[in-house]
Amino acid sequence: MGRLENKIAIVTGAGTGIGEAIAKRFAQEGAKVVVCGFPEDPVDDTVKSIKEEGGDAVVFKGDISEEANARACIQTAIDHFGKLDILINNAGVFPEINELTDYSNEAFSYLVKNNIESVFMMTKYALPELQKSKGNIVSAGSEAGKIGIADNTPYGGTKAFIHSFMRGVAIEQARYGVRANCVCPGPIDTSWLNTNESQATDEMVETFVNATAIGRKGTPEEIANVYLFLASDEASYVTGALYSVDGGVTITKGGVGVKADKSMKKEPKGHIKLQHQQEGATYIREPAGKR
Repeated sequence: MGRLENKIAIVTGAGTGIGEAIAKRFAQEGAKVVVCGFPEDPVDDTVKSIKEEGGDAVVFKGDISEEANARACIQTAIDHFGKLDILINNAGVFPEINELTDYSNEAFSYLVKNNIESVFMMTKYALPELQKSKGNIVSAGSEAGKIGIADNTPYGGTKAFIHSFMRGVAIEQARYGVRANCVCPGPIDTSWLNTNESQATDEMVETFVNATAIGRKGTPEEIANVYLFLASDEASYVTGALYSVDGGVTITKGGVGVKADKSMKKEPKGHIKLQHQQEGATYIREPAGKR
């Protein structure tokens, strides 16, 4: 029996990167998954892959920072599966890398819309269903939300909001039997740190990696495994947690990663086939009606 057997989960941003890994990992453990993403995201691929491996999933496409779409996403879970047990607020963007004096107002607004408003909307409209099921929420925090990040200071600020927001939700919703936590990754091997897919430079990536105690980027599956634990009944005594999965970034002093043992720098062999690991929201997208 899987660790999420008979559980119904919504995973936002589930077409690429960490979100794809979460959706597939949850399905492996028995969850039925609503795979949520923008209309142009490869969410259909995620659902197809899950079904090919014997799992159950449906697609929801829309901008969940908008109230009507957030409501519709929740309703998709109810219409297809009858309930909602788990909300994974994974969706987020990383649209620009710049010092604050040069950071565009457009990118800041885009960050707020997709990193903050989407989490607010999904959480607000999922809670009535999660109260019925005594379910839980796991949201995407970041080590940047704990200690800040240079050349992308607004991004760290949006993650700090999510940290505080989830902790408030954890306190408030305990009376209804609902848990709420954050997973706080460090540098992960996705499009956001891919120099061919984002504005990240080789020097920047090297700096991030050397700042970890382990001396490498994490994999999406390693992050998905922590989401799995927090979303499962195994984490029944965990709420309001900011769960660091950052390779030691938040505890290191200087570039200690260069001294890490070779065994730690070797990525573990994964068990999930990811199709879109190096894709994601690394630029500002035009609204669907304007494309």
